[in-house]
Parts: sequence; C-alpha cells; structure tokens
Amino acid sequence: MSTTISFWPLLGVATVALGFICRFNPMLIVSVAAIVTGIAAKMPFHEILAQVGSDFVKARNLPLITLLPLPVIGLLERHGLREFVQRAIAKVRTATAGRLLIVYLFVRELSAAIGLMSLGGHAQMVRPLIAPMAEGVAESHYGKLGSRQVYRLRAFAASTDNIGQFFGEDVFVAFGGILFMQNVLHNMGIDVDPTRIAFAGIPTAVCVFVIHSFRLYRLDGWLDREQRTAAVEDVSASAGEECRP
Repeated sequence: MSTTISFWPLLGVATVALGFICRFNPMLIVSVAAIVTGIAAKMPFHEILAQVGSDFVKARNLPLITLLPLPVIGLLERHGLREFVQRAIAKVRTATAGRLLIVYLFVRELSAAIGLMSLGGHAQMVRPLIAPMAEGVAESHYGKLGSRQVYRLRAFAASTDNIGQFFGEDVFVAFGGILFMQNVLHNMGIDVDPTRIAFAGIPTAVCVFVIHSFRLYRLDGWLDREQRTAAVEDVSASAGEECRP
C-alpha cells in the first residue's frame, strides 16, 4: 500500500536558499525557514514554537564548541605557529608539497570514515598547518615562491580537505546522509541496512583517493615547470641588461 508524500515542507529549503541569495541574516533565515516548514507540514503554530525552543535549548552550547577553537588558533598564529611549521617540515628532505597533501588526504578521508569529522577543517587545520607546511616544503626545494604558486598550493590544500571529508564521511555508518537514504528507501518499501549503504561508498572513496592523489602528484610537476620557466626568464632578463649599451 503506497502512501502519499507531501513535498510542501521542502519550501523551507527554498526559503534558506533564497535568504542566502539575498544575503539576509543567517539566524533570521533559519528561523523563518523553520516556521515555513512547520506551516507547510500543517503543524499547529504553538507546536512549531515549542519545537524551535526545544531544539534551541538542546543546541545552545554548539556556538561555543564551534567558535572556541578559532581564537585559540589565532593566538597560536600570532605567536609564530605558521613559521614554526614551515621550518619543521622544510627539514624533511624527501617531502614534497604533493606528497604531503597526499598523506593529509589519506588521513582526512580515513578519519572521516570512522566518524572523526572535526579532525580537520579549513580554519582548524588547513590555514594554520597544512597550507604553511606545503608552502614550506615547496620553498625548501625551489626558494621563494611567487603569488601564483602560493595561491595554487593553498587552493590544493583546501580542496584536499574538502574531498577527504566529503567522500570519507559517506563510509561512516552513522553519517546523516546514510541514515537519510535509509529512511527514504524505507518509506519506498525498500529495507536496506545502513551498513550496506556505507560499504557501497567504499569503492567511490578509494577511486577518489587515487584520482586526487594523481592530481597532487602532478602538482609537484607543475611547480617544477613553473620554477624552470621563472629561471629561464630571469636569465633572459639578466642577459638583456648586460647587452644594453
């Protein structure tokens, strides 16, 4: 026996998207979206307010947990964390920027696969540690880097964190996306164990690791070509100056 699914509550998602496009206050957007979703789901208004209040009480410590590491990391950077990391990684002779990011991709993807989502992150890991380490390794091989090389290394460091978490968390059995898929399939009359859904994500995670590792391997080759090109341009410029009368 099939049941009719109402898609009207999805208006809350549209409300969130429209609010961010219009650049309204995020708290206002989320609050309005919650009310719109409740009304679309035909919930009484007092129940909507009660649910919003209950969820707020449950998550009242979340901003503290989320924002507390940021001033700590800022204080460490002020006292030379980035410079220390660059000097330390530059002493590893066999390290390259690509190899370093491949190792981080493996750690990030594996940690996300076992549920440690907060182990990495742009603010917590990439900006203060991973990006400076990649820059330090590259400078130890090629000397002073130009802005083009620096920004490319930072972009690859950020993308490595994103890719590792995105495809690693799909293997974690308690990930919200997996539970959501199980619930959708259950409503359609298909009973699937969440463990099977998580295992189905392993081949994709492995393929993504191989593909992005190859891109990081090519990053080292790109740095080599950039530095050779810069060296040739410097030599040509020096020769031109010497030939001037």
